[in-house]
Amino acid sequence: MFRLDADPVLLLETDERRELRTVLRDLLAEGGGPEEVRRQVESPRGYDRALWGRLAGEIGVHGLAVPEEYGGAGYTFAELAVALEETGRVLCPAPLLSTVVLAGHALLHSGDRQACARWLPGIATGARTATVAGFLQPADVTAERGPDGWVLRGDADFVPDGAGADLLLVAARAPDGQRLFACEPDGATCDRTARRVLDPTRRQALVRFRAAPVEPVGEPGPAAREVVDAVLDAGRVALAAEHVGGSAHALDAVLAHVSRRTQFGRAIGSFQAVKHRLADLLVEVEGARSAAAYASACLASRAGELPVAASAAAVACTGAYRLATTEYVQLHGGIGFTWEHPAHLHLRRARADEALFGTGDDHRLRLAGLLGLTGRTD
Repeated sequence: MFRLDADPVLLLETDERRELRTVLRDLLAEGGGPEEVRRQVESPRGYDRALWGRLAGEIGVHGLAVPEEYGGAGYTFAELAVALEETGRVLCPAPLLSTVVLAGHALLHSGDRQACARWLPGIATGARTATVAGFLQPADVTAERGPDGWVLRGDADFVPDGAGADLLLVAARAPDGQRLFACEPDGATCDRTARRVLDPTRRQALVRFRAAPVEPVGEPGPAAREVVDAVLDAGRVALAAEHVGGSAHALDAVLAHVSRRTQFGRAIGSFQAVKHRLADLLVEVEGARSAAAYASACLASRAGELPVAASAAAVACTGAYRLATTEYVQLHGGIGFTWEHPAHLHLRRARADEALFGTGDDHRLRLAGLLGLTGRTD
């Protein structure tokens, strides 16, 4: 029988989290608006290194959910979710999802204390960026023992922030089964090519390993598969938090516009048809907020219902963000579909993210299996 066992305290908006949200919103507002986002994504790095450093150094975002023994603050994912929601609100292109959530959780879930001690402190301080490869998309990567240790050969495509990450955690086939490996890429043994993607704020890359030296992380076989599954659920919960922030921004922007824009001598927000659409959007956004909060609480307390909560949040939050960005464009009239308008950036993020960790239909099918309605649970 399915049992709910997440800590309900983690669902509360504590004074500490409220203060964190305020500080983050103020800092991110200093970074500028949509024009600054466009400037950052067009730069070689793809994000503002100074802002990345301030998020890590002044607020400690990167280490919020990292244990103190590895240089973090020792809080939970519930605190990190606040930061993800605020960065999602402004479409901050910094690699928080790939570095802090995906790579960070891969190391923590591996149970490899030596690997955690080596790489997590750099992640927590913002000195090291990281990502995972072969987790989100099937990868043709094999590991073999060379004269000087393990090496990787093969390709991993659509690696998030793969072109610039300092550390790659790779799921690969080894003689003793699937295994995770840590790779500090260099140009001689690792080719990285940026992919052209729909959402320029979330870069992806094709990574080719040519006898790239690596170090094993964790145990092989089923243990490695469990780490991949746990990381994917963490990514889904993180994405849900980002989508709540993006949806909230879209709703606020639409409300401001329909309050100012007039037709026939009155604000268009006073028309009944517009009111109905805004009411429907508000219901969707608040439902998504609840689903994301519960999924964050499950991840923070490592509750057994995390897979269900993660997929439910993925369905609710992706749907809400899709609706929010659609209304963002349509209720702004034709200008909302132009590249110069911020609605266009959020629309691209929403559409690209729909398939990042599985589509809505994928998650509905998974939920049916997890709840015993079908025989499928993957």
